[in-house]
Amino acid sequence: MNLTKVFSVIVLFTVLVSCGKSDKQQAAERLQLAQKVYAQGDTTQALQQLDTLKMRYKDVIKTEIEAKKFTQKIYSEILYNKQAEMDSLKLKIAKLEKNFIKEKTQFDLDTQMIYKRQQFKNRWNKSFIQVHLDEKGNLYISSNYFGDKWLNHTGIRVYDDTLQAKTKKVPLNNVLNHHSDFMNTKWEKVTYRNGDENGVIQFIADHAKRNLKAVFLGSRYYYIILESYDKRAMVEALELSKALKQKIKLQKEIDSLQAKVV
Repeated sequence: MNLTKVFSVIVLFTVLVSCGKSDKQQAAERLQLAQKVYAQGDTTQALQQLDTLKMRYKDVIKTEIEAKKFTQKIYSEILYNKQAEMDSLKLKIAKLEKNFIKEKTQFDLDTQMIYKRQQFKNRWNKSFIQVHLDEKGNLYISSNYFGDKWLNHTGIRVYDDTLQAKTKKVPLNNVLNHHSDFMNTKWEKVTYRNGDENGVIQFIADHAKRNLKAVFLGSRYYYIILESYDKRAMVEALELSKALKQKIKLQKEIDSLQAKVV
């Protein structure tokens, strides 16, 4: 039902009310209006009409009881649909999680979702871009450098031909710019949190089929070609992130609806 039709119905209702009808008649007509707009698919307008009825016509007990029952019916149907949506979402999440392992250390507030092909034990001697995801859907990346000379890098740029995305700069004195060494081996890990990844995750996911390269930006440049499984990690982590956030949002809606149908 479009806005023009809704407005016309409300105007008509107002005119009818002004004709001196009793509260009982007015309440009954508002209930009928709520039922009509709901049948036409306008749940929001139906609930608004029912709320108005319950506020204005508290003395019309029979109609108010019917209005409450109808309100619960609407919320019950919405709840059923939301629960069905949740069931479908859980199946999607379970499918996506198959390529991740879950880990929670004493330093983690939330369970971490680590892409299986990006576990550090398999990549400690490689330079690569790692995606990080937790159970709440929070997502960020880090650039990991392995070599025999310091880069002192503070950011990365991912590109192919004229297409590119670049992280924000994370200064060397920042706690998220970490350096370690052993014998003649150097490791650098720069973590891009709180938006510092600057769209790089989405860029990689959007162009995962391209031959993407990355340059580590520091005292000297260091180039890598992104492995297919690292690009796939970005795609799946981004999709899982969205699903996990949707699950949290949906659960709040379900909890609210359950309180309304009791």
